[in-house]
Amino acid sequence: MAPTTETSRSQQISRVPYLPGLDGLRALAVIAVIIYHANSAWLPGGFLGVEVFFVISGYLITMLLVAEEERTGTVSLRDFWLRRARRLLPALFTMMVLLIMWTSVRERDSLGSLRGDVVAGTLYGSNWFQVWQGAGYTAANDFAPLRHLWSLGVEEQFYLVWPVIMLIILRRGRDSLPRVATWFVGIAFVIAGLVAILMPSGRIGDSCASTPSAFWNIGDRCLSKIDLLYLSTPTRATGLLLGAALAIVWRPYALLRGPMKRKGKLMDPIAVLGLILLAFLVSKVHIVHLVGEDGLHADPWLFRGGLLLTGVATLMIIAAVAHQKALTGRILGNVVLRVIGERSYGLYLYHWPIFQAIRHETGIALKPHEFVVGILITVLVAEGSYRFIELPIREKRLRESLRSLLRGGPQAMQRRSSFAAIMACSLLLPIFAVVSLATADERPNEVQASLDAGDDAVTDVLDDLTPDISLSPSTSLAAEVPVTTTSFVPPHYPVFALGDSVMKGAAPALAELGIVVDAVQDRQGKMGADIFIQLQDLGVTMDAVVIHLGTNGPMSQKTLDSMMEAIAGVPRVVILTGKANRGWTEKNNKKIRALPSAYPNVVVLDWELVATLCEGRCLTADGIHLDRDGRKYYAAEIWKALGREIL
Repeated sequence: MAPTTETSRSQQISRVPYLPGLDGLRALAVIAVIIYHANSAWLPGGFLGVEVFFVISGYLITMLLVAEEERTGTVSLRDFWLRRARRLLPALFTMMVLLIMWTSVRERDSLGSLRGDVVAGTLYGSNWFQVWQGAGYTAANDFAPLRHLWSLGVEEQFYLVWPVIMLIILRRGRDSLPRVATWFVGIAFVIAGLVAILMPSGRIGDSCASTPSAFWNIGDRCLSKIDLLYLSTPTRATGLLLGAALAIVWRPYALLRGPMKRKGKLMDPIAVLGLILLAFLVSKVHIVHLVGEDGLHADPWLFRGGLLLTGVATLMIIAAVAHQKALTGRILGNVVLRVIGERSYGLYLYHWPIFQAIRHETGIALKPHEFVVGILITVLVAEGSYRFIELPIREKRLRESLRSLLRGGPQAMQRRSSFAAIMACSLLLPIFAVVSLATADERPNEVQASLDAGDDAVTDVLDDLTPDISLSPSTSLAAEVPVTTTSFVPPHYPVFALGDSVMKGAAPALAELGIVVDAVQDRQGKMGADIFIQLQDLGVTMDAVVIHLGTNGPMSQKTLDSMMEAIAGVPRVVILTGKANRGWTEKNNKKIRALPSAYPNVVVLDWELVATLCEGRCLTADGIHLDRDGRKYYAAEIWKALGREIL
């Protein structure tokens, strides 16, 4: 009887109870993510809620695998993967079918570009697809309703390989598990160290050409370091590994039989410290952030320890939740948080495409009333998915529901007829949507299309001038003889325009007026000032200058002054205010509007105001870039500000 008793005791210890506090923690995590996705200014580090999910997944999945092996002597990979499929796939496929239907009706121009995201999402490879496409969280302007599936890709890849790894480990004997837990923690710290080392420390531009240090070249592909570090499965394995390590040494029923049995109250202060640390991190960190006038940089608070600290803070909370003598589990497991946590998967799955349907493009912050509408729709859809799709399939009740519906005599005919009509529509609409998706042409988003159209109408003046300035063939930099240059006559521009992506969109219309346009995406105000200083040093002259900068970041008074001093000899300088929902726009515009009082040659074209008077398709969905009618209007207003008349 002894072996039987011992086996029974082991099985009792390894049981995995329902921990309502974990659902409460899931609720806090999904709320943080949703707020961040609505408007990152409201909660800059809300995306760390995903890391909390990773730690919880690592903890629960590992604990379930260990429990199954102790109970049965093995781990059934088939049963494990079927359980995961029943839990995850129904809601995912429902969301994607609904999304394809919506896109085929309301966002048809985006259908072609959605196709790759749908395939990647179905195969749970969204994170790698986004890395390859350069479509991570920092990419803007696209209608990207499946971008949030990167995290599900990481988790599903974990679910695919982790039971195999644990099965191999468990077959070596349970005595080695504490040492294995130490190895998991050690690997997590190594990964965190590599991420810290690989984080790009300089400015992050929009291409390899502008900031090569922020990208890796693989063949002819230019991959963003930030995207790879943030989205790839190995670099995001820290939370999963930490959760797995805790599962091995901190199982709920085992705690009640060991020396920790009466230490439950000591766990509550640890959980409070974990919550405080999480609150600090979600309010502090960013993925990328502006560094003064130097543009976007990776946030070291995130990549140099922030992700690891998030995992550690989550462990502190889980440790208390798992101890049934601690108050933390009961507090976090209150009915409100528990209900939200039980539906957290659906809330996460549906909120992002609903938000995208409201704003049409990524990178646009939702207004408070849009957020409220989006949340209401998300809650209704997620609740319907939970009640009528997820639970029936998870609990294997769907087949019984269908059988009961089809049973009955003549009195059930009307019910069956209604059901048949609903099923017909439910099949025909998705078929129409899928056919539309498969046959749609892939088109760039409206902002990118505008910028692409401007490529042939812009020039890089410094690059164009460089070939005319070279060393004499008979001299070198090391020679003591004075270096001479070939004959160089500085050019004269009747009208020269310098700007960022807003101006680039209107470059063809400006070029038709005879304006020389130097406009590129992601240009900062400080870069513009440097260009004017170099042109001054080269002796380039101009009759008139047009400047539209400040969309992408703050401009200091020093930058504006150095810019104005470099073009003080230009008879007429037209500088446009910015129109963008950005934290720095108002301050930039205030400084720009004050320039004429100090520089008599400056005329301010108040684009923030003038743009609102444009009629027709003037601005894209982000309210910043120019649409078809806006490009012509923009060029005409600049021409008028220059004192010219359009013939």
